[in-house]
Amino acid sequence: MKKSSPVIAENRRAHFDYSILEHYQAGIVLTGNEIKSVRAKRVDLSAAYVKVINGEVWLINAVFSDLPEQGRSKTRKLLLHHREIDRLIGLTQQKGLALIAERLYFTHGLAKLDFGVGRGKKEYDKRQTIKERDIKREEQIKDRRLN
Repeated sequence: MKKSSPVIAENRRAHFDYSILEHYQAGIVLTGNEIKSVRAKRVDLSAAYVKVINGEVWLINAVFSDLPEQGRSKTRKLLLHHREIDRLIGLTQQKGLALIAERLYFTHGLAKLDFGVGRGKKEYDKRQTIKERDIKREEQIKDRRLN
């Protein structure tokens, strides 16, 4: 079994607000101060999303806290294979699909971003998600009591 890497930052609302259809992993181009922020776990992905611009994939609105205000670039380039970029271009042209940043982590000393292709959930879908989560939590509590 593969050892999981520690998560630096996570967009906790991604799975609540979107139905994730596909997952992708990309390298991220960071400067020295940005990598210092990542190592200190001072990154916020709550408003971050991914966009394809001129055949390149960009992370937009990720906040790296240790940077001075004037030096904060809101966009960072993501590293993907051309096949994956072509697939993402096709997917983003479909109506209702978005690229959502999910988590940022280190693997083998490199910063990686997991993002997904998702479709926004309606209000009744969100209620169903809450209901399923509550049922799962109650089952876990029952299992603990029995053991």
